[in-house]
Amino acid sequence: METKDILKKLREDNNLTQDQMAEKVLVTRQAISRWETGETQPNVDTLKILSKEFNVSINTLLGSPRKLVCQCCGMPLSEDSMISREPDGSFNESYCTWCYTDGDFVYRSKDSLLDFLLSHSPNPGNLSDEERRSQYDSYLSELDHWK
Repeated sequence: METKDILKKLREDNNLTQDQMAEKVLVTRQAISRWETGETQPNVDTLKILSKEFNVSINTLLGSPRKLVCQCCGMPLSEDSMISREPDGSFNESYCTWCYTDGDFVYRSKDSLLDFLLSHSPNPGNLSDEERRSQYDSYLSELDHWK
């Protein structure tokens, strides 16, 4: 979906008129109309307000142009419910909710995450723990959090 369609659906799903939505996000009704026709798009500050007000990520508001991946564990973030949040409730699109919670990282070291992965991940190839740890470590080392 395009941003214009997402914004219109968001408004309609919340049973809001253009005037009511405009009031919630501090813009004019005309701005809402222009967004919904695709003439313009919300600016960054307004996207942040929309995200917080309607509990959706900015990535979702923009039609999911980026494929988000947790920069701690590498999990694809395919749904907003998987995306972590800051203490103020805003989305942090860099991390999953399992690695970053309430403004704090769950895994204090890469070794602690590797230990978790080894004990909770399947091993269909029957690799040794050393081989698996090496593979996981190689992958995790490419993520921003562990660089």
